[in-house]
Amino acid sequence: MGDLSAREIMEALVGFPTVSHDTNIPLIDWVEGYLAGIGVTAHRMPKAGDPSKHALFCQVGPDVPGGIVLSGHTDVVPVEGQDWTSDPWTVTERDGKYFGRGCCDMKGFDALALHALQRALTSDLKRPLQIALSFEEEIGCAGAPPLIEAMAEAGLPKAGAAIIGEPSMMECVTGHKGSASFDIHIKGFEVHSSLMHTGVSAIHEAARIIEWANARNAESMGREPSAIARVFNPPWTTVHVGKIRGGTAHNITAGDCRFVLEMRFVPDDDRKDWIGALYEKAAEVEREMQRVAPSARIIFNDGEDVPGLVPEAHGVSEEIVRRITGDNASHVVSYGTEAGHFQAAGISAVICGPGNIEQAHQADEFISVAQFDAGEAFLAKVVDSLCD
Repeated sequence: MGDLSAREIMEALVGFPTVSHDTNIPLIDWVEGYLAGIGVTAHRMPKAGDPSKHALFCQVGPDVPGGIVLSGHTDVVPVEGQDWTSDPWTVTERDGKYFGRGCCDMKGFDALALHALQRALTSDLKRPLQIALSFEEEIGCAGAPPLIEAMAEAGLPKAGAAIIGEPSMMECVTGHKGSASFDIHIKGFEVHSSLMHTGVSAIHEAARIIEWANARNAESMGREPSAIARVFNPPWTTVHVGKIRGGTAHNITAGDCRFVLEMRFVPDDDRKDWIGALYEKAAEVEREMQRVAPSARIIFNDGEDVPGLVPEAHGVSEEIVRRITGDNASHVVSYGTEAGHFQAAGISAVICGPGNIEQAHQADEFISVAQFDAGEAFLAKVVDSLCD
């Protein structure tokens, strides 16, 4: 394929409909071929138990620690039910914007990172540039931990900094909340509603856990936030239920109820304490259910588990990004990214990428041409910094 422009690479990547629940292998095949064409050896990492998903990583430069890893994900959210005015799987330029699923979140950055390798190959690097492309970021950042582990197992030297290119308008984002979600299934005991005291309504019992969530939120809102929490909006850990279903008829106590509960933690809250409190409340509810019907129970299926990104004192990643962008303001976000996983692995991490997060996941998702060009200029300077 030879040298391609950043836009040409983005056009190729967007052309693969890599929705999280579908395979991303055709995209990974293309990236591997592109890398081979410019003389870069790629490493692939299949998802354990699911051969339809692959991550990919590579390195240019000397085998020494302290380099920079550019982190992006290959999956995108679905387009079904959205009113697009152009083909979501084709990059369309109009009004100074590139439209297409993933142009903003985050195949645009992936393309810029791959294009930066061309500059790295002709530069006198003193430290390496690494690329890490994951799967299933959109469904809980599930692909990042095994990818980071695979990079170490393959012998890549440990990077000193990770730049996660989520759309931040090229601002230096140094912190984000962590999150955890739980698919909770309550098994009740069905009886006619006229005799509801002899049955167990799964819906009513679910409501008790949801009311616990309301109480925890009210308690958190009423506390003085810590210095770290204060920079977030809202400045506290939140507990939320956004999806629930259950019951069979209005006059039968519900035999089943399922709901998804999520927590979003400010970085200095102990997630183990919060999760432990949820399990303790569920155990209390289950004991009371079983006094009426011993077969009643509560079943937990854990979902996403995303560590927060804690602002670092004198962080290497932050210093690099601030020096290049000139952005000295404080920026944090309440959504999660793979940055927390890199930080948990002992690599200084920061978020900085082109585009506006408000465009992510929307119909007619776009990245402005100006932001795309700014991202290209930024990564050229990132490569140059490795020559110092």
